[in-house]
Amino acid sequence: MFYLKGDVKFEKKYNAELGKGAVSKETKFEYAWCLIRSKYSNDIKKGISLLEELVQKGTKDDSRDFLFYLAVANYRLKEYEKALKYIRTLLKNEPGNKQALELEKLIDKALKKDGLVGMAIVGGIGLGVAGLAGLIGLAVSKGVAKS
Repeated sequence: MFYLKGDVKFEKKYNAELGKGAVSKETKFEYAWCLIRSKYSNDIKKGISLLEELVQKGTKDDSRDFLFYLAVANYRLKEYEKALKYIRTLLKNEPGNKQALELEKLIDKALKKDGLVGMAIVGGIGLGVAGLAGLIGLAVSKGVAKS
């Protein structure tokens, strides 16, 4: 795991509580928050899993932070549709949340950019197939002309 300065204490605290049989909501959140900041996708996924557990068991007030960081984590993994789902759920409850609105804009922008890149790739493949078919057609016609 990649640690930022001071993050080791959160993992130690989490593991200590886990060893005793129960992890507090605060400890689980702190550890998840550390994990989603990692440069490694497996850490981010583990953080997402912990945050999803917290959302399911948390109150409406608690869920704001959990939903926000779930959106951030999925954004970092380029899971833009999931990120958008989480941020819009948060915005349904808090339509004026400026941080959430800014994150929604970032996600929308990334989704559009990703979609355009995807269309360009599909378009490029289509052109490649058409070009290949044209070359095959040309080769066949030259072969038929020689006979």
